[in-house]
Amino acid sequence: MFLPAGKNVLVILGHSGRNTFSAAVADTYAQAARSAGHTVRVLHLADLNFDPLLHGSNPHHQALEPDLLAAQDSMAWAQHMAWVFPVWWGGVPALLKGFLDRAFVSGYAFKFNQGSPFPVPLLKGRTAHLLVPMDTPPWYFRWFYRMPAIHQMRKTTLEFCGIRVRKTLSLGPVISSTAEHRTRWLGQAGALAGRI
Repeated sequence: MFLPAGKNVLVILGHSGRNTFSAAVADTYAQAARSAGHTVRVLHLADLNFDPLLHGSNPHHQALEPDLLAAQDSMAWAQHMAWVFPVWWGGVPALLKGFLDRAFVSGYAFKFNQGSPFPVPLLKGRTAHLLVPMDTPPWYFRWFYRMPAIHQMRKTTLEFCGIRVRKTLSLGPVISSTAEHRTRWLGQAGALAGRI
């Protein structure tokens, strides 16, 4: 019987806290991916030492800190990424936005060729899952708010850079959830990791 080789999987936690439901989702996903035979690295953005503010308009005038360089190496290593982040004020947390502003720079994540207005994605060949806890009911976030955080991550960030998002798992509302709800959602996160 032929068994496919495991992949290099990077789990990125975009929440600033450790004892959160988002952290539990990231841990569950990572454990399930390891159990499925994948090689897994976990990146807690809150543990990185970097300035999340882009000072000035040119990111290349601001040297990348060692933790950002290491994060870029991990993203280059990864064949698949799982981005776990809550929705705050309809968008991604400031920590995650700052990481994207600093790490997803031209020449690494994308580039522009002279004379063309269209970007060339430099992270092609990778896939991703988005796991997104939220306090808003997911159906309301989708149909009334039009999912700004998910569109930002999926369309204007990851796919812009060539990373194909295969599935988004919206989990909520967390604020009114029971232990049974959270256990079920963690099970869904683990099942998703088994389908990398």
